[in-house]
Amino acid sequence: MIGTHHPVPTAPKPAAASHHPVIGGIADPAALGLGAFGMSTALLSFGNAGIVPTAATAVLGLGLFYGGIAQLIAGIWEFVQANTFGALAFVSYGSFWLAYWWTITNPDIVKEAGGAGMGTFLMLWAVFTTFMIVPCTRISNLLTALFTAAAITFILLAIAEYTSSEILSRIAGYIGLVVGALGLYGCFASVVNATWRRSIIPLGSRNT
Repeated sequence: MIGTHHPVPTAPKPAAASHHPVIGGIADPAALGLGAFGMSTALLSFGNAGIVPTAATAVLGLGLFYGGIAQLIAGIWEFVQANTFGALAFVSYGSFWLAYWWTITNPDIVKEAGGAGMGTFLMLWAVFTTFMIVPCTRISNLLTALFTAAAITFILLAIAEYTSSEILSRIAGYIGLVVGALGLYGCFASVVNATWRRSIIPLGSRNT
């Protein structure tokens, strides 16, 4: 009823980082970011693993709009929530998907870069993902497992580009499916816990 003041419920703490203050009235952006990260990674990995070869092409639209733009939006709102980890992760991986989309849709760039160039591109992302594991160990078991699997995936994909190894690319695809599944699980847990306003789906949060 207009003019009636109702108490604003306390917003649930973002699942991706339980140690920072939460601004009331702003939804948890972790659910969106993890969903975008997980689904895009899973679809690409179906292609890399050779399970659905055409998935590597089908991922381009999803990677641009969901993996890229949606993750950027989630990361920007993590800045507002004072969550340094979430902001860095979502903006960075959103940018990765935008860069991936732009590169793959410009085949002349891929050809000119060659295996060495693309391998180095992926190896730098492997380095970034690896050092992001360190803060993950402070946040939750889920993120620790997700970033560890993601780092291994990037390393294998980089070596596959350097060596033109289809076998390594396939292995990376299967590990990437694990990464995608963990991301989607985190999305599911975040939205369920936020809706029920209590921890129902475990994330292995570390509050020490």
